[in-house]
Amino acid sequence: MLTIRNIALATAAPLVLAVAGLAHPHGLFRSTASEWTRLHIALLPLFPLLTVGLLIPLWHRPRPGLAGLAGLATVVAWAGAFGYAVFYTGLDAVAGIAAGTAVGHAGPTASLGPVKRPLYDIGELLGHVGVYALIGAIAATAVALFPEHGVRVLPGTVILLGAGWSFIDSHIFWPRGVWTMAGFALGFALLTWGTAVKRVSPSRAA
Repeated sequence: MLTIRNIALATAAPLVLAVAGLAHPHGLFRSTASEWTRLHIALLPLFPLLTVGLLIPLWHRPRPGLAGLAGLATVVAWAGAFGYAVFYTGLDAVAGIAAGTAVGHAGPTASLGPVKRPLYDIGELLGHVGVYALIGAIAATAVALFPEHGVRVLPGTVILLGAGWSFIDSHIFWPRGVWTMAGFALGFALLTWGTAVKRVSPSRAA
């Protein structure tokens, strides 16, 4: 029952983001500016929650006395999750809320390119930093968990790394962005399931 609850918690954010991607406007124009802005305001607290799927298996880590590569990897994973939450929120705020607001208040004869482009550029930079931090956190999480859980962490990790790579330029736009979020949900579910039971070492089994 605890594993099912944890899987539900780990997959909630990416599944909600996948649904939101179905409604996400495919471009920012005067006609979509209001919808664009409202959606990104609603998503502002959701994007950071994507890391919950990593924080569940990392919870209570690093443990007292945990040293070596696993301990270092745990610290890197927490730092990467934090970096993603900060910088991707910046993307949402700048290229989402700010850009939508600016376009919505642009004059009817104003060219939208000079209005949107600087916000898109800085937002894209922030988003890339955030996603690369997330990819690093995924890899570090696998390193931190492997000594205790073995190869069971690998299926979820591989799927999460693929989803992370797609996330660099897909955001949540349909179709690839939606499938990217579905990939995160599947990867987090597998990682949570794979870390639900500790690996039994041969010495203990004997």
